Amino acid sequence: MNAALESYFSRESTLTPPLKNWEEDLPKSVETQHTAPRLTYINEINNVWMEVPYYEDIFWGGGWLATIAITLAFPFCCLFIFMPGFLYESFFNNFLFLIFYLFSLFFIFTLAFMNIKLMLTVPRPLPIRFNRARQKVYVYQHTRSWNPWVRWPTTIKVFDWADIHGELSYQSGRYNQGYQLWCAVCQPGTRQVIDRFMLSDSIGHPKVQRGLWSHCCHYMAHRPVPTRPLYKTQPRTWKLRETVRWPSDIDHESRTAPQDEVAETSGARDETR
Repeated sequence: MNAALESYFSRESTLTPPLKNWEEDLPKSVETQHTAPRLTYINEINNVWMEVPYYEDIFWGGGWLATIAITLAFPFCCLFIFMPGFLYESFFNNFLFLIFYLFSLFFIFTLAFMNIKLMLTVPRPLPIRFNRARQKVYVYQHTRSWNPWVRWPTTIKVFDWADIHGELSYQSGRYNQGYQLWCAVCQPGTRQVIDRFMLSDSIGHPKVQRGLWSHCCHYMAHRPVPTRPLYKTQPRTWKLRETVRWPSDIDHESRTAPQDEVAETSGARDETR
């Protein structure tokens, strides 16, 4: 028993730098997977590419309640400005209160604007595409900030599948608890990590995350995989409009095989003739 405990707690990540709250290194993509392949969610899967949605554990439905409540509260807070003599009396008799009041209005307006921006512009889910014909992974990322007055950029990262290693971490928090599946991108032929992205957020049992990693490895190796996901119904997005917009060139590349581009180019040349 003591030997088993010592072996468990003496484990270390083989990648540098190690993942925060690291729990387990998963088998390499070219190695035998010890867990049967199984999707959790899926947007699209075919012979060329598949798209796996990444859902971040955020109380999205509650965000709309907060947005509506704060937005409705702001006009009532502004009513004092229109009271007869309010600004005059505050300016000459209680200037500090006037400054505090105006600052509070700006803070409430900023909070309302941040919630509106969060609910209308932040994509959910974030798609991750695996193109096995090109052996590439396309990661759609969106960076948000506590400051709504700055730009929240969207970036598309493209990685070689051969450079990606699977890792598990364990998150133990009040609102987020469970195993997370990470993909570590290393320099070719090394274990030096240059980037990381999360493939699946917290799930209670690690077998589910191992199954998803196994599915990605089997799919990219052109092996048979199940197409029916574990969860048939996806979480609601709570979005009024589509917020995921791939750049046209990346969208085309991530959904096609190299031979498709050759065929299109040949067709264009024939038309020119």
